[in-house]
Amino acid sequence: MKNITKQDLIQEASKSSGHAQTETRVVAEQFMKVISEMLYDDQVIEIRGFGTFYTKERKPRPARNPRTGEICPLGRRQVALFRFSPDVRCHINDMPELREAASKTPALEESDSLRFQTSN
Repeated sequence: MKNITKQDLIQEASKSSGHAQTETRVVAEQFMKVISEMLYDDQVIEIRGFGTFYTKERKPRPARNPRTGEICPLGRRQVALFRFSPDVRCHINDMPELREAASKTPALEESDSLRFQTSN
C-alpha cells in the first residue's frame, strides 16, 4: 500500500474543490502551521466529525540505545497525539467482509431460538 503524501492530499483537495493547487497548498500549509502553533501552546484542537489534536506530557524513564545496549535517561517531554472521532473510527472499522458474512448467515427460526433457551 502506497503512503499518501501532502502533495497527494493537495491534488485530491484541489480536484474535488475546483481550486488551483497553489491556492490549496497555501491553505493546507497554513492549516498545518496553525495546528502546530496551537499544540506548541498546549491547546486542544477539536474538529467535530474528524478528531482531536492534543498534547500529553510523558514521564521520564530509562531507555536503551539499540546500537550499544547502553541505558540512557529519557527526560520529561510533550508528545502530540490525535484521537479520531467516533464517526471516523466507525467508518474505518466498517469491514465489508463482516457485512457480507452476516448477510450469508441464515437467520434463526423460532424453533431454533427455542432450543437455546434454558428450561426451568
